[in-house]
Amino acid sequence: MVEGAPGRLLDASATCAKINSQIGGGSFSMPTYVTREEFEARVGVFEREVEGEKLVTRHVLEQTRRNGDDLATIKKQLDGVDLKGLVQKVDSLEWKIGSVDAKLTALAHSLPTMIAEAMRKALGKRRKKA
Repeated sequence: MVEGAPGRLLDASATCAKINSQIGGGSFSMPTYVTREEFEARVGVFEREVEGEKLVTRHVLEQTRRNGDDLATIKKQLDGVDLKGLVQKVDSLEWKIGSVDAKLTALAHSLPTMIAEAMRKALGKRRKKA
């Protein structure tokens, strides 16, 4: 028997049965009685696990604060930026680059013909001189 609320005794095996039924049908069993040393050892393990969780939580909170500060800085920097105007400028540049690309492609296709014509003219002038 384990002492519970003042003036009330609890049966540890009944408590374990109740916990087993809540966990999922009895596949998990808890001992009914433990020694003080074993209890203190278990509490020590539990305290270390809690401390580890606290460290992880602190790390996550620190990273969240840093990211929040970085996001606030970026937001301040973007407040003065006209995104619509910027998008229009990028679209305009994209169109101009596409136009230049088309001209270069056309030049690459006509370059052999242009070189051949220039060579014929140059060789024709040499033949006339000679």
